[in-house]
Amino acid sequence: MADVEGNPDPLRILDRAGLARAVGGRDALVCLVQDTVDAEVIAAGAALRVIATMTITPEQIDLAAATARGIPVTTIPPMVTEATADLALALLLAVARRVVEADGLVRAGVFPGAQSCRLEGLGVSGKTLGLLGCGRVGRAVARRARGFGMRLLYTDPRPLAPAEEAALDLHPVALPELLGEADFVSVHVPLGPATRHLVGAGALARMRPTAYLINTSRGPVVDEAALAEALAAGRLAGAALDVFEDEPRVEPRLLGMPNVVLTPHIGSAEVELRARMADVVVDNVLAVLAGRRPPNCANPEVFGSREG
Repeated sequence: MADVEGNPDPLRILDRAGLARAVGGRDALVCLVQDTVDAEVIAAGAALRVIATMTITPEQIDLAAATARGIPVTTIPPMVTEATADLALALLLAVARRVVEADGLVRAGVFPGAQSCRLEGLGVSGKTLGLLGCGRVGRAVARRARGFGMRLLYTDPRPLAPAEEAALDLHPVALPELLGEADFVSVHVPLGPATRHLVGAGALARMRPTAYLINTSRGPVVDEAALAEALAAGRLAGAALDVFEDEPRVEPRLLGMPNVVLTPHIGSAEVELRARMADVVVDNVLAVLAGRRPPNCANPEVFGSREG
């Protein structure tokens, strides 16, 4: 039997000080993608034996600080691919067909009529989709987009095998060509030094003024200030974002733009998936507390040469 304490307010992300207070005297910390577990938080958890994150990569955790303390940091396996791809396509459709704007008008008592020009958007079928990154999620989006008859371009530092490109009807191109030809650019790269602000002012300037940007990867891949400037100047038709540079903060200018669809990082928000993710996290925690090597560990070196 364990004594479990959770964040009592799911609508409020704990800041560093709150998280540091919460870990005091605790054996295990279970954290989510929005929780920043830095060296200060880790130091506050003098009794910590495991940090378990419900993310595939522990980018929000100071892995070096945890390793120096001999604390295992556990993750989940790549299991959110299909859910994230579903959301990416949902956002693409929503922003292109102005679904959120239309919903707001109906709720406000405004009904322009079935053939009014008021809510004309961009068609999706037959358009060109550019995949910025073609890993698991990028390929899953490609599979869905084929059902809309879309032309599929992609750029990735690790090109797919020719047989896989052919199976998905994917065409590899350089980034400038992708940006210049795509009606929709969907971002699916991991966050790292090479991809931070990969979609910045320069990249946005290469996109068509009729094009849309969709991001379901990581917020800092897109320069939000540059995006807001491009949208305000009419150099881009719209954007749909599920992730943000400084979550939960969103670039204020984006909040007032009707051609921007915003969701609060809900790529994995499926009931069955979240249950499976929680099971993995619990299994990781229980393994460490029982003295066993956990199934998913980001810093296995803390176990040395021990087996188990």
